[in-house]
Amino acid sequence: MFFDRTRNLFHSLAFRLTLWYALVFVLLAVTAFALFYLLIVRVIDQRTDTDLLTHANRLGQIYNLEGSEMLQRAALLQVQSVGEHKMFFRLFYATGIFYSSSNMAFWKNIATDRRAVDELLVQGRTHSYATQAIPDRPFKARVIYRRIGQSIMLQMGYSLEAETRLLQSFQRIFMITMVALLGLAVVVGGFMARRALAGVASVTRTARQISESDLETRVPVFHQHNEIDQLAVTFNQMLDRIQHLVAGIRQMNDNIAHDLRSPITRIRGLAEVTLGGADLGEYQSMAASTIEECDRLLHMINTMLTISRTEAGLDPKSFQRVDLSALAQEACTLFQPLAEDKGITLHIQAQSVCPVSGDASMLQRLLGNLIDNAIKYTPPGGRVRVGVACDANSVRLTVEDSGTGIAPEDHPKVFERFFRGDQSRSQDGAGLGLSLARVIARAHGGEIDLNSQPGQGSLFTVRLPMDANAVR
Repeated sequence: MFFDRTRNLFHSLAFRLTLWYALVFVLLAVTAFALFYLLIVRVIDQRTDTDLLTHANRLGQIYNLEGSEMLQRAALLQVQSVGEHKMFFRLFYATGIFYSSSNMAFWKNIATDRRAVDELLVQGRTHSYATQAIPDRPFKARVIYRRIGQSIMLQMGYSLEAETRLLQSFQRIFMITMVALLGLAVVVGGFMARRALAGVASVTRTARQISESDLETRVPVFHQHNEIDQLAVTFNQMLDRIQHLVAGIRQMNDNIAHDLRSPITRIRGLAEVTLGGADLGEYQSMAASTIEECDRLLHMINTMLTISRTEAGLDPKSFQRVDLSALAQEACTLFQPLAEDKGITLHIQAQSVCPVSGDASMLQRLLGNLIDNAIKYTPPGGRVRVGVACDANSVRLTVEDSGTGIAPEDHPKVFERFFRGDQSRSQDGAGLGLSLARVIARAHGGEIDLNSQPGQGSLFTVRLPMDANAVR
């Protein structure tokens, strides 16, 4: 159990983020230390070089004014005033022969830097610097070489013991501080990682709580307007959509069960009557009724399949340019005999050309369902008007009737599957026509609206985007 928890901890995102926080912090701290360390070394070297050059120039002036003997005395006094463990000097000729120096017991006869001497003799420089190791000493010396007169060379060195100890102390303090700060970085990084992932943990807990019987749980939104809040809002929207779909499936199942029960009951009743015995005419009538009920069931099932396929999305690559005006005129011509049989006036008013991009057969079904519904629920002597008009970017299809109308409380439900209002209970149908019409409109990037009052008829308005080629 312990090893499992440890393994899960090492593989967790919070652990990896903590390591990243600590790693970035350490890299930044080391970079800052390196820059600060180099700055300190540079400042120390510049200060030391400036002091050495000042002393060397003063000795050069003394030599020019008072000669070699006073040069030796002044150099010795300078070293003694600073300390023979802190500074030394040596005078030598260009041939390399030393003829004067301070007490060199501490300095172990430190060597001369050949490169620095060559810079004076060959390149003609007045002075040159070198950092040299001291035999048997853990620190180094900063040495200046200066040409005095024509043939004398001055070698003057300054011990870097104090500076070395200062830098070593700085390194120790840095290491101790780094260890403490690394621990703090791990703690702070872990806290920040857990806080940053708290929203993700809420989403995870909510996802675990969700089941078929618990779709009400939602991820809390802290309104901090960050990525976690966006994730929570998106996840909650997805849950709302899932809950809506599940509710729709349950309602559809209930409606299917209800609508299938009546024709199956009638078929079963016909079968029982047939078993009771009857003459040939009754058998034929019962068979015709059975076929009629089966056709009704097949039509309902096919319509449901069409709705499901259309909701899944139509392939835009199969869309063609369709003149909705011509399509509406053909539909009115097709339904004209049915309207005349009921004594209804069917009138169409359409612009010459209103092109849309879509599936012609699906748009025909949309038109057919709307016109068929309008005729079905309009009493004899009424009227049905079909209109098609287009503007700069869209095409508007309207189907208006003078029928019984729809109650306001039923407006949100008329496009649901299997819904049938009180006025439609006496009419044939399964309550799928308007649902299919809305699905087709949305599959073509449009929408369908209803405006109706009881006793004043209904107006269905479909808006579809105009064909892009026509817009250009």
